[in-house]
Amino acid sequence: MKNNLPKLGKIHPDFFNQHIYRKLGKSDKSIIVGPQNGVDFGVVDLGANVMVLSTDPFFIAKELGMEKAAWFAVHIIASDVAVSGIAPKYLAIDLNLPPEMTEVELVRMWDAVHQECKKLKISVITGHTARYAGCNYPMVGGATMFGLGEKKELINPRAKVGDAIIISKGPAIETTGLLSAYFPEFLEAKYGKSLVKRAQDVFYQMSTVKDAAIAASVGGVTAMHDATECGVWGGLFEIAQHSRVGMCIDLNKIILQEEVRLTCECFDIDPYKSISEGTLLATADKKKAKFIVAALEKAGIPASIVGQVTERSKGMRVLDKTRNYELKHPRIDPFWGKFEEYLKKR
Repeated sequence: MKNNLPKLGKIHPDFFNQHIYRKLGKSDKSIIVGPQNGVDFGVVDLGANVMVLSTDPFFIAKELGMEKAAWFAVHIIASDVAVSGIAPKYLAIDLNLPPEMTEVELVRMWDAVHQECKKLKISVITGHTARYAGCNYPMVGGATMFGLGEKKELINPRAKVGDAIIISKGPAIETTGLLSAYFPEFLEAKYGKSLVKRAQDVFYQMSTVKDAAIAASVGGVTAMHDATECGVWGGLFEIAQHSRVGMCIDLNKIILQEEVRLTCECFDIDPYKSISEGTLLATADKKKAKFIVAALEKAGIPASIVGQVTERSKGMRVLDKTRNYELKHPRIDPFWGKFEEYLKKR
């Protein structure tokens, strides 16, 4: 019998736009930015100031170890606020814990959340904590991050024709960080222990909090997006769709870290289509773009200018040596299927 169940991962944009986006409760003129593909946050007008919000699952990848898992969970949500140009400030969190999670594990996880929030100057303001049957790792609840700032600080994402396209770190950062942590034996069998360690060291790149703050401080940024589900290709497509523009992207100018390339080869994943928390996608005034890249690199964050925003009529194009082809939204992120496949193999 053919399996007709929906695929894992985020709902495809076509379904979202048809069945979710049109049904958002009461309309409110104070909402500057509402839910939409290609935008990581919402914004409420508070007069001279704005409130930025983003909500995500509270993702605890236990195989990382509780401390690293909690670090990542905080940064997933903080990154989505940071790309607004306004720093994350408050956290509301709902912990729906797996029944098997011990009190010792909970203490370790929460201590790490507390410490990372202190480093990022984030205050926890409300929440809910309980164990429930049917709750499992890694989705152990949900959380909402808030940022408050002056309206002039807000980068309301809208790429403009002529803007440069900037990518930090390259594709499949999260894919590499998670697969190397969950399934190191497969990497080791093919490439040895040294590659496993290098791939696992990618872990602390899985945040755009620093990237976004640096880019915003330089100025000239017109849009920022964290390349999560469907990776670099999905993220760039979403920016273009939201901004009603086209793009011309030079594949050969996108940084591809060797650890990422080999990990994706091992698990037979296209790195450009796969989840990449920590990769900042940005568009910026072309006069400012080189200064943004220089500032990122000075902070130890690899980045490059990879193309230009074009008229919408020109579509989404990718240049690859002698090829010039149309970019389409990947629709399905390959990470989740591979993750499930290798869980069964293990």
